Amino acid sequence: MTFPHVRVEGGPRERGRSYGEQAADRVRRSIDAYGDVFAAYAGWDWATVTEHARAYADPIERFDPAYLEEIRGIADGAGVDEADVLAINVRTEVMFAAKARAADRRVAECSAFAVSPSRSAEGHMLIGQNWDWLLHSAETVVVLEARQPGRPDYVTVVEAGLLAKTGMNSSGIGLVTNALVSADDRGVPGVPYHVALRAILDAETISDAYAVLQRAPRSSSANYLIAHRDGQSVNVEGAPGDFGSLFLTFPDDGMLLHTNHFASGRLTGPDVGLWLMPDSPFRLQRLRDELREAPSVSLKDVRQALADHAGHPSGVCCHPDERWDPLEQGETVASVLMDLDERRMWVADGRPCTAPYRELDYGDFLAKPAGVPDPPA
Repeated sequence: MTFPHVRVEGGPRERGRSYGEQAADRVRRSIDAYGDVFAAYAGWDWATVTEHARAYADPIERFDPAYLEEIRGIADGAGVDEADVLAINVRTEVMFAAKARAADRRVAECSAFAVSPSRSAEGHMLIGQNWDWLLHSAETVVVLEARQPGRPDYVTVVEAGLLAKTGMNSSGIGLVTNALVSADDRGVPGVPYHVALRAILDAETISDAYAVLQRAPRSSSANYLIAHRDGQSVNVEGAPGDFGSLFLTFPDDGMLLHTNHFASGRLTGPDVGLWLMPDSPFRLQRLRDELREAPSVSLKDVRQALADHAGHPSGVCCHPDERWDPLEQGETVASVLMDLDERRMWVADGRPCTAPYRELDYGDFLAKPAGVPDPPA
C-alpha cells in the first residue's frame, strides 16, 4: 500500500482545511484508533482525553497562533471536532504522562541518523530514519506537501491529522525524531511535541531550529535530529521545560545516530525510555556497527542498516512482537531517507526489509529561496 500524497497551499486555515478534506478518512481513522490506544495506555475515555487536550490550546496559541489555525482547519476539512484533532496532536503528552507510564506498557519507536557531506559517499547531507509505531498507523500515514506564504515550504511524512513528523523544507532544513521519556513527563500543558516538530519545519537555519525549541516551555521529552544542506547537523535531546532542558550533541566522525534513550549523558534523573523501550540501546549500537565501518556512507549502506534484523522482532527494522498485547505491538511503519542537497526523499511504505523505497524529487517543489518572503498578492 502506497501512502497517499496530500498537497496544500495558502494560509494556515486554508492549508489545514485542504489537508483535512483530502485526508478525511485517514484523520477519522487516527481519531478512532487513538480512542482505543488512550483507553489502554492512560485509562482515559475520549471525553477525558479531549478535556485534557483543550488545556494545550493556549500554550499553542501563545507559541504561534498559526499552528492552532492549522488544527482548526484540519478539523473543518475532515468534518470532526477541533478537540478531536487537538487530541491526536497531543497523543505523546497523553501516552507518556505519568498515569500512562504507570500502566507498564511498552511501545515501538524509531532509529534515526544524519551523515555529513565529509562522510557520505555522495558528498551530500543525508538524514533519515525508520519510524516505528503502533500497527494502526500504517493505515493513517500521508505524505503532506505544503506551500505557505512568508515561510519555507515543506514536505513531511506524518500521521493524518497531525501537524508534522519527519521532513524537509525549502530552506534546507531536514528533520528526523525519536520519542524520549523522562521522569518529568507528566503531561503538564506546554508546547506539544508535534507542534514543535511543525515549527522546526518553519525554520530557515539550523540555529533558528534550535531557537524554536528554546522559545517556550515544552510539554514532553523528545529527540530532534536536525540537519541543513549547508553541511551542519545537531542532535537535540529535550526534557520537558525550557531552554535549560535541551542537550546538544554534534557529529562524531561525520555522523549522528539516535534511538529512544537520552544518550548525551546530561539528563538528571531516571531515563524512563530505557524501561519503556529496552531495545533502544541495542538498536543504537547496531546502527554504529553497521555504519561506522564504511569509509564513506552511501544511501545503499543506510538502507541496509535500516533493514537490519538483529534483535528481531525489536530490531532496527521492527516487526510486531506477538508476545505483546495487540495495542502494544508496533512495527516500522515507514522508512524515510533524505538528500538535502538534491531535495530528494525516498519513502518505504512499510518495513524496509520488504517495502521498496519510492524516490520523490522535490527539487522544484522546494525551490523557494531561503529567507525571501513571497511578494504581496
